[in-house]
Amino acid sequence: MLSERELAFIAIHKDSYPAVFRFVGRRVESLEVAEEIAADVFRVVWQKWSDNTRPELGYLLGIARNLVGNAYRSRERQSALQEKLRTTAVQRFGPDSGNAMVQDAMDRLRGQDRDILQLAYWDGLGPAEIAGVLQCSESAAKVRLHRARKAFQKQLPAGSASATEKLGV
Repeated sequence: MLSERELAFIAIHKDSYPAVFRFVGRRVESLEVAEEIAADVFRVVWQKWSDNTRPELGYLLGIARNLVGNAYRSRERQSALQEKLRTTAVQRFGPDSGNAMVQDAMDRLRGQDRDILQLAYWDGLGPAEIAGVLQCSESAAKVRLHRARKAFQKQLPAGSASATEKLGV
């Protein structure tokens, strides 16, 4: 049986989610990111909502606006870090080295694929540990790692066998 608070929250979500999703969707690059941020809006509301007053749509959109800003700043930090890693690889090993080639290929991957490869190769985690980080089953982690390796291999230029051999692809 649901409590009054839970029923009220469900009603707020049902009534407000479409407007929040549209608001976020106009401000981010993908539907996946919009869905994640819209869900986070309601997570924040659930955590902060203490009385029985119904939050206004403006309040929800304010939370959404802040979360969109956080997402942009996070993406900018990630891009700056990737650029710094690439620049360091070029300075240390030269522009035609395998390290720069690997960094370029990593930059072109989806964030999820890049993350799992970094967990496996940069952090040295095995499938069981990756599963713990990603909060999934070990078999799901193995499948994701396999797919990320294949995606990485597709991003490398033809004839770059040494880089793929290092990754076991």
